[in-house]
Amino acid sequence: MKVAITYENGQVFSHFGRTPAFKVYTIENNEIKESEVVETNGTGHGALAGFLEDLGAEVLICGGIGGGAIAAMSESGIRVYAGAAGDADTVINEYINGTLPENGDATCDHHDHEHGDHDCGHGGCHN
Repeated sequence: MKVAITYENGQVFSHFGRTPAFKVYTIENNEIKESEVVETNGTGHGALAGFLEDLGAEVLICGGIGGGAIAAMSESGIRVYAGAAGDADTVINEYINGTLPENGDATCDHHDHEHGDHDCGHGGCHN
């Protein structure tokens, strides 16, 4: 199984549609067999579902994510664990251990205004 986490500098990146990279973990028998960082090269919201599907990801772990992106993940058969934060390697171990809450509804629904220094996925982004 492959699990992709929005990624920057070792941390879960807080805004799915603007993530600079994914850290992709290959998990077998509840153990990490390998991991790699795959840059998105500026791929935005709309194309990321296909990007993850091409990587073979079955699970997405991220911070904030919009409703359209959640729908696209669902259509691609990718389970979403939204609202994650912190060290990516710690978060993947929480997933493996079954302690990471599955929440496909932690949405960032304020894309109509300028983000400024605000990081989606923290504070007011979660429902």
